Amino acid sequence: MLSFILRRLVSVAATFIIVSLIIFFMMHSIPGGPFDANDMPVSEAVRAKLMANLGLDQPLYVQYFRYMWGVLHFDFGVPYQSPGETVTQLLSRAWVPSLVLGGLGVLIGAPLGILLGMAAALNRNSWIDYLASTLATLGLTIPVFVTSMLLILVFAVWLNWLPASGWGKPERWILPITAYALIPLATYARYTRSAMLDTLNRPFVTVLRAKGLTERRIVFQHVLRNSAIPLVTVFLPMFIGTATGSIFVEAMFRVPGLGAYFVSSIETRDYPLEMALMLMITFMYCIAYLLSDIVYALINPRIRVGGGQ
Repeated sequence: MLSFILRRLVSVAATFIIVSLIIFFMMHSIPGGPFDANDMPVSEAVRAKLMANLGLDQPLYVQYFRYMWGVLHFDFGVPYQSPGETVTQLLSRAWVPSLVLGGLGVLIGAPLGILLGMAAALNRNSWIDYLASTLATLGLTIPVFVTSMLLILVFAVWLNWLPASGWGKPERWILPITAYALIPLATYARYTRSAMLDTLNRPFVTVLRAKGLTERRIVFQHVLRNSAIPLVTVFLPMFIGTATGSIFVEAMFRVPGLGAYFVSSIETRDYPLEMALMLMITFMYCIAYLLSDIVYALINPRIRVGGGQ
């Protein structure tokens, strides 16, 4: 297991470097620059001075190595759209709403989805199964911005129970958390149903029933455990993807999270912020899949690293 973890850490480092190269050269290949905006035009002399001060007049390979050297020292530079703070300070400030709302959405939606999928699998071809499958399909096919508009229309406009947008008071969190939770709920309902039906049809379940074990013990101690691997696969990447901000959810509910900065960093050619966002997500996904592989072996001892070691 230790050698496997070390190999995966090397893979994480290689992936990190490759992604950084791709993102860096792709964003510099887009026409325009951070000081070419029409709303705040500057003269060529001022523009040249700004580019020199930020090191943007240097060759791309020099800029890349200089930036990555700063990353090794946890220095991601200064965002062009908010020069009064560092990129780290901006991300730590903007990540709080995204982490709270997105994280709670996954932590609420995933258990509900597991319960819904279990109910569907244990009552196959019944109205419970059909209802759960319909809800899961709708949750996966309806775009999140449509769901957000429906939540605002019903609960904020028609019923006037909850505020439509904002951040700060807990009652303003309910609608965006609900919008976030619908995606993991639908995903986990489908994964759980499929995995449990596959496990329930295996011979060892028949043997357990023949030995006289209760259905509850079979389901919770054996079936659910053997069905957990695809659920583990989905959880961490989904948590990271949701907790790092949704452009649509945060825009619909006017939440000041990370989502808006993914768009603004590209529109304004904010190179330090754009690189920091992409590198942060890359690193988190790599660690998420590494942890998932480790959990595999803990859940199912039959899984061995390296094909039978």
